[in-house]
Amino acid sequence: MAEWIGKDRRARRCYGFDEVALVPGEKTINPNEVDTAFTIGKRKFKVPILAAAMDGVVDGTFAVEMSRLGGIAVLNLDGVQTRYENAGEVLDRIAKAQAAEATALIQSVYTTPVKEKLISKRVAEIKRKKGVAVVSCIPAHAERFSQIAVAAGADIFVVQSTVTTPKHIATEYKSLDLYKFCARTRIPVVLGNCVTYETTLELMGTSASALLIGVGPGAACTTRGVLGIGVPQVTSTVDAAAARDFYFKRTGRYVSIITDGGMNRGGDICKAFASGADAVMIGSSFARAKEAPGRGYHWGMATSNVNLPRGTRIYVGTTGTLKEILFGPAKVDDGSQNLMGALKTSMGSLGAATIKEMQTVEIIIAPSIQTEGKIFQVGQRVGMGK
Repeated sequence: MAEWIGKDRRARRCYGFDEVALVPGEKTINPNEVDTAFTIGKRKFKVPILAAAMDGVVDGTFAVEMSRLGGIAVLNLDGVQTRYENAGEVLDRIAKAQAAEATALIQSVYTTPVKEKLISKRVAEIKRKKGVAVVSCIPAHAERFSQIAVAAGADIFVVQSTVTTPKHIATEYKSLDLYKFCARTRIPVVLGNCVTYETTLELMGTSASALLIGVGPGAACTTRGVLGIGVPQVTSTVDAAAARDFYFKRTGRYVSIITDGGMNRGGDICKAFASGADAVMIGSSFARAKEAPGRGYHWGMATSNVNLPRGTRIYVGTTGTLKEILFGPAKVDDGSQNLMGALKTSMGSLGAATIKEMQTVEIIIAPSIQTEGKIFQVGQRVGMGK
């Protein structure tokens, strides 16, 4: 499948969401009767759409509401919620900053050290309000932060970095041993991010309960521009799903894969599941919720890096409640609301009764799928022409 790109060098063609389409099958199903549930460890969730661990998306209030609606919102333990007692004041400053000042301000805000007491406090706040406490941090902080979070009642722990492998080589500091970490952490562990078959397979061997798939596709992420790395999400999800299925056949242990980033409307989410995802993680769509702490702004997780920012602050606006974004009724025409309705309707139209059946529907390469017959939408910048 590789093509020549120059003398003695070949490159594989990979695909993103806008380049493929899903083909209806030989039966259809009532969308109200499909099953969208997925599992992490022994926990089952009816909403397979996770809110990303980004400070403009998730705080304690958002996490509790997401739990009430049947899903998961991941709280960033390296973020403003654990650095500042009154995180709202900091978020106001970020929202009011001029575009030219935003990155420098975010960098300065994140120089304040994380306060361990706030880790316990934020987790306890979510648990006290009957929410599912899912928290995330970078590998360097995982050992200590996981102990604090677990003691406070956290339900799932996420270790996340731009690129995660079980073979991190470093002489300046001690690397996190993912095998030992997953084995001794008493709650399910999610690892990310990765994009290849080989790395996915190796990370599953750590005994992680789920993996995050995707490098650089997020709306506020600039990793692909700054570092030049990444694989389009359809191909990375298909490859990761193949590793998951091989690992399950070999070991009998099923490890969920979560496509992370690159989706801003219902159709993208449906294509992620068709590519093999068990769940998806999104940020920008949820940053538009009234409950999101970002005041209509959204920024990448690596925007705060003091030496090489790989994210930016973007304005996404506030378009509706979290419930409207997940379950409708949609009040916009671009597919960014009623995401669960879109998923269920797509599954019904494709004849897929479960997420596992959705993973097997026919996918075609269709670069014209976004523009065919849409000349008026494009010209008027409405619907799919936005």
